[in-house]
Parts: sequence; C-alpha cells; structure tokens
Amino acid sequence: MSEHSETRTGHGGASALEHRYEVRSRTERYRGRIFGVVSEEVAMPGGGTGVRDVVRHVGAVAVVALDAAGQVVLIRQYRHAVGRYLWELPAGLTDVSGEDLAAAALRELAEEVDLTAGRVDVLVDLHSSPGFTDELVRVFLARELTDVPAEQRHERRDEEADLQVLRVDLDEAVGMVLAGEITNASCVAGLIAAARARDTGWSKLRRADAPLPG
Repeated sequence: MSEHSETRTGHGGASALEHRYEVRSRTERYRGRIFGVVSEEVAMPGGGTGVRDVVRHVGAVAVVALDAAGQVVLIRQYRHAVGRYLWELPAGLTDVSGEDLAAAALRELAEEVDLTAGRVDVLVDLHSSPGFTDELVRVFLARELTDVPAEQRHERRDEEADLQVLRVDLDEAVGMVLAGEITNASCVAGLIAAARARDTGWSKLRRADAPLPG
C-alpha cells in the first residue's frame, strides 16, 4: 500500500497519510437553477494533476411513506433523461431557501401524493453518483399518514400531472428492487433501508434533524 492510499481507522476515520486532492484551478462550464458544471484541475498522488468534470447539485430529499398496513407509497413517473417511466419515491429538490430537509420532504409528500405524516425520521443518506456529481439525497421515513384535504391539494403540472400512485407491501417493493423493476437510486436505497429498519424494530433510525454526513 502506498503512502497515499487510504487506510481506515474506523467507520469514518482515515490515516493521516491520506492524500489531499487539492483543487489547483477551476473553470465553470454551465450554471443553471438545479445544477452547475465545473472542470477542476486536481492534485493527484505522485505529484501530477488530473482534470475532473463535476456536476454541482442543489441536493434532494425522498420519502418512504409507510402506512399502517405496512404498504409503501410508490410513484411511476416519466424521466426524460432515460426515456422511460420509473418507479420512484415521492421526492424533490432542496431548492427552497431556508427550508429544512424534513419540511422539504413533507412538502414533496403533499405535492406528489396528497399525504402528510405525523412522524418523520431519517432512513439513509446517499451520494447518487459520486463519480461525477456532489448530489446528496436524504431519504426520510414518513409514518402516521393522513390525506391532505381535497381543497388544499397541489395542482400537479408537466411530468407530475402524469404521475401514477401505487401502494405496495414493503417486502413486495423490495422484491421489485431485486427483480430489477425499480432502478431509481434513492428508491432502491430507501426501500432496502426501510425493510432493514423495520426488521430491527426501528431502533437505528436517526431523528429528522440529524446532521448531514461530511
């Protein structure tokens, strides 16, 4: 093992010999409402540098909404980037200034599936594709579900106007993951985490305001 290789000292620690990937220069390629793209020249082990293109993302939340019967709420939504419909969790961007993550999750739950929740916990955090983006998704577990009154429901537009909503037993949903029928990253992670959390009596859940990793 070279002196620049990572040596773990615990779940979150690393040796003092870990290489520092310092940014030597940065060029902005694109800036939009949801993400920007930059090219960064980064110091590499051994003394050289490499250029990495990075998508800087605003972040997102997703919600495993679990009802009293043990069913999870899934949505089927068209995703143009992959050119097809995907089974997903209610989810959305963390792009409202000053809004905390749990509030964002409850907002998306109401807007996409007309539900609110009496209890919200953190299930799992994930970097969706760390090879090229810093996007961090926090997946919440929402329980004690109730319907949003009809007169207060959000008017869904664009792709959201085409949403299909389905309630599926949690174990059946995990089976859909393993069968390759669910491929959305936050949905895969959230469903498997929810099944594990349920099987351990919900003892490992983090509070809704738990700090983000990093």
